[in-house]
Amino acid sequence: MSVTDPYAPQSGDASYGVQSYDLALGYRVRTNRLEGTATIVAVAREPLTSFALDLVGLRASRVRVDGASARFSAGPRVLRVTSPRPLAAGTVFEVEVVYAGAPAPRRSRWGAVGWEELTDGALVAGQPIGAPTWFPCNDRPDDRARMRMEITVDDGYTVAATGVAGATTRRAGRVTTTFTSDVPTATYLAAVHVGRYRTRGLSGGSGGMPPIVVTAPPALGAAVDRAFAAVPDMLRVFQELFGPYPQDTCTLVVTADELEIPLEAQGLAVFGMNHLVPAAQRLVAHELAHQWFGNSVGIARWRDIWLNEGFACYAEWLWSDASGGVPVESCVADHYARLAAKPQDLLLADPGPDDMFDDRVYKRGALAVHALRRALGDPAFFDLIRAWTSQNRHGLVTTDDFRAAVERAGGPDAAAVLSRWIDVEALPPRP
Repeated sequence: MSVTDPYAPQSGDASYGVQSYDLALGYRVRTNRLEGTATIVAVAREPLTSFALDLVGLRASRVRVDGASARFSAGPRVLRVTSPRPLAAGTVFEVEVVYAGAPAPRRSRWGAVGWEELTDGALVAGQPIGAPTWFPCNDRPDDRARMRMEITVDDGYTVAATGVAGATTRRAGRVTTTFTSDVPTATYLAAVHVGRYRTRGLSGGSGGMPPIVVTAPPALGAAVDRAFAAVPDMLRVFQELFGPYPQDTCTLVVTADELEIPLEAQGLAVFGMNHLVPAAQRLVAHELAHQWFGNSVGIARWRDIWLNEGFACYAEWLWSDASGGVPVESCVADHYARLAAKPQDLLLADPGPDDMFDDRVYKRGALAVHALRRALGDPAFFDLIRAWTSQNRHGLVTTDDFRAAVERAGGPDAAAVLSRWIDVEALPPRP
């Protein structure tokens, strides 16, 4: 029986799991035209005669299952495929979907998400249900897969995408770049960014870190250098506190447009030109911390989003302290006072879909992490965090998994501290 995530009940199909996506994409910026062929290798989790792929705003023209033509029907959100033959539980099968259209964000309770046109380019904002606006997929946070993308754009444009960049070829005024990720990636963490960019190395490639690559408009070069100058040190601090950098890549993209917020993806983060200011340093730290918390240690269900955002927010405070900025204790005092002035009606362990991106999830989550630090002491606390990221590297976790880890590290008293922050609406005393 297929079970969907109650926070996004119309997304995903639990009757199968995806092993890999291979996407051949062609995109024309001027006309916002996307043509794609998606080859998906999956395994049936139960006997199947049909299954669903999430696809929004794009039209499929052909579907094959294991090389044979398959019947399909398209709704506004789902492509329903009937297999030419029954698929027994445990069967590995391949689906090929040829599709095209003018990609656009989809409306959701969290605003418009997905493929978005820029002034002269495009980006993907996939969290939480935006992936189907640009490729057919099983759009579930708990269904991670390897990815390969071959992306073709007009000459003059550059692509940054999830995965390690491979060869680039030019033919007839078009440029094709291949990106490969063997890291299990959730669909919402897959991304493509297109613009008149230049890609260059920042630094890195030593001390266990991959090379740090920046893709940005050439005219913003000086501002980019200033804004990202601290990134190598930031990553070194986070490696010391959280464990080795867990991704194959560290790519920073800057758009020529202003963006409301930065966005993280697997091994990648995108910032608007408005984020190239000192006040946005905390946002850089936040998005980089997600490479550990959310992108490597992934949540199996949306209700546990505080595990991503609470740790990433706390990482902002840790970097501020480590870099000579506002100390952690001052950040704690400030944000506790702000939370105390807000309604006390949010349950961190299950905030509900409407509130899962509420700022209280971020800040209360960070305060919960700090409360654990105070309860355990620094040596035991950071041992816990490094064990958490190591043991769950590129895995899926729940809040209950974290409870168990906390109890192993600090016993029932530490677990009780955590529970007061995540299982009760009323704000506990300041840690």
